[in-house]
Amino acid sequence: MAQIASTLASTAGVDGRVYRSRVTAVARAESPILIIEPVSDTAQQFTSLPKLDWTLRVRVVVVVRSDNSYTDADPIIESLHSKIMADLTLGGYAQDVQPVLTAFEFLDADKPAGVFSNEFDVKYRTTVADLTIE
Repeated sequence: MAQIASTLASTAGVDGRVYRSRVTAVARAESPILIIEPVSDTAQQFTSLPKLDWTLRVRVVVVVRSDNSYTDADPIIESLHSKIMADLTLGGYAQDVQPVLTAFEFLDADKPAGVFSNEFDVKYRTTVADLTIE
């Protein structure tokens, strides 16, 4: 998660406003922003080796407050996708990264908001006995 946040810090259009698991409301003046959240982390052991193959589902949410949130979010989504997919090992922490989906939500507020959820599966491996060692 920290590597993803670091990778996305220079995403076009967000001026470094990248948060991990933010739970507070986004003020109009703060947007657009990115919020990175873990969705799930599942493990499977396919072989007799003492290894676990993990899939971490990560959601990167783009929040845009504007009358044209859909079109205003496009270059941000394109930039974050390119940044994540540029290094499928996330600096050596993963074996692969796969895009899964993008969901769209439009909200009525004092100024219209668009919330665009982009999910990625991060594949990585650990030993059975120690989650910090591959």
